[in-house]
Amino acid sequence: MVIDLHTHSRHSDGTDTPGELVAAAAAAGVRVVALTDHDAATGWDEADRAGREHGVTVVPGIELSCRWRGVSVHLLGYLFDPQDVALLAETGRARRHRVTRIEQMAQALADAGWPVSVAQVHAQAGAGATLGRPHLADALVAAGVYPDREAAFADVLHGNSRFYVGHYAPDVVAAVAMLRAAGGVPVMAHPFAAARGTVVGDDAIEAMVRAGLLGLEVDHRDHDAAAVARGERLCDRWGLLRTGASDYHGRGKPNRLGERTTDPAVLTELVAAGTGSPLLGAPLPSPG
Repeated sequence: MVIDLHTHSRHSDGTDTPGELVAAAAAAGVRVVALTDHDAATGWDEADRAGREHGVTVVPGIELSCRWRGVSVHLLGYLFDPQDVALLAETGRARRHRVTRIEQMAQALADAGWPVSVAQVHAQAGAGATLGRPHLADALVAAGVYPDREAAFADVLHGNSRFYVGHYAPDVVAAVAMLRAAGGVPVMAHPFAAARGTVVGDDAIEAMVRAGLLGLEVDHRDHDAAAVARGERLCDRWGLLRTGASDYHGRGKPNRLGERTTDPAVLTELVAAGTGSPLLGAPLPSPG
């Protein structure tokens, strides 16, 4: 049973609708897929319908952009209550800041002579999407400035660019506790992906464990052999679930559905720990 626990749709910075994503998962032989859009759970209903149609079990999830002492940390949350008041308030605040931040970046680029506008960025994102730098990259690609998102991020959109603007992100320890309070299962996403920027030390992960962290996304394309070994050691040390996933974004990244996977036994533990929302889509097949 192929299980992929980290994907993105057009409700954040992916290029597929939730329905298209689930259909693509079925075509790729993925039997269980988690929809984990940035700071948004708005794609769950469509993914649920598509899962029933295509025979795919959908794990409802989210990816929260957080911080630990100034360092960016991404936190996956599964099976939480999407109507939890505290979580809704936090994700709403994050999305509002993301919009303001990207609008500021787009305007700064336009003022400097780049062929991009705030309206063009919103058009790339579509209605209801959680706005992010990938949508600004898409606008620059559409304008013919760059061939793809990766080229835009390597140049004008990287974190050290003079056009870069930060955004609000909650403390990751508080976010872990918030997800647990909402009945969710918090798992740290790509924790050792050094190519993305500074990674936190074991002290940060230990603080998250004390707050209720239940897993680490060990198997990810941005982890080399040393990072995977480190993740394995930490999972053993603290009794954490070891997950794996593609971090699929459709055409937005080279990541392919099912390229990294999670063991079915781990999924069983994850589902048992989540009390805020049921699995969606097709029923999970019985073992054997």
